[in-house]
Amino acid sequence: MSTVYLNGRYLPKDGATISVEDRGFLLSDGIYEVTPAYRGRLFRMEHHMRRLQHGLDTLRIEFDPAAMPEMHTRLIAENALDTEEVAIVYLQITRGVAPRTHHFPPAGTQPTVYAFAQAFHRPEMARWEQGYEAITVPDERWARVDIKSIGLLPNVLAQQAAVEAGVADALLVREDVALEGSHNNLFAVLDGVVTTHPATQRILHGIAREYVMELAGAQGLPVEERPILLEEIRGAEEIFFTGTTTEIRPTVRLDGEPVGEGKVGPVAKALYEAFKEGTRA
Repeated sequence: MSTVYLNGRYLPKDGATISVEDRGFLLSDGIYEVTPAYRGRLFRMEHHMRRLQHGLDTLRIEFDPAAMPEMHTRLIAENALDTEEVAIVYLQITRGVAPRTHHFPPAGTQPTVYAFAQAFHRPEMARWEQGYEAITVPDERWARVDIKSIGLLPNVLAQQAAVEAGVADALLVREDVALEGSHNNLFAVLDGVVTTHPATQRILHGIAREYVMELAGAQGLPVEERPILLEEIRGAEEIFFTGTTTEIRPTVRLDGEPVGEGKVGPVAKALYEAFKEGTRA
């Protein structure tokens, strides 16, 4: 049985309970973070904690996350994930338990803090090298996508559309701009330039996205942050998605049409190899 963390305690998963009056359950009033660990070593933890703090500050949830890195490390150990090639820790913080109101509960209400750890399995290289498919889906999310809110219903509906279409990813489009995936960021290679949407309120500021941009720069690849029009992405040489549980996933068909030559391109391959090498360090 897996061990989870709940409000300062490490418990068997089946013994962890949360009140039905928790504002996360009633109102999706909370945020979350997903941090990877490679052979027990947390990856870019400071970046994940910085994004977590941004969400806490913006939503005005009073919680000090200083103890969270240590909790992540212990949770990995408690679940014997130290030697796993890749594991993830999911952390969720809600505004806490209080009678349901549309305004904040009284000052002093304790946030609910829950976390679990589990192994993550990369696809076999033979499967990865085949590439993946995606469909475009209208972006119906709220206006503050930069906050990693637990209110993910539009994302769920978008990804379900992908599942029903038999493809891996849903590419969210708003006002003819290709923004990102339902749970990952988007890159396109356009005229040789590795291009991604700027880190505004319209996309999640992905930690893997930031890392991939660094890797591209280190390889001498030109990188540009700008809005990508849907008509541009249909003519892209390469498309790939990035994320903690995506790492780098190349798209070889979009809406049933081939991307570039219809196979995984050299930029995605080079960046994925660099990504894997970087997480071994």
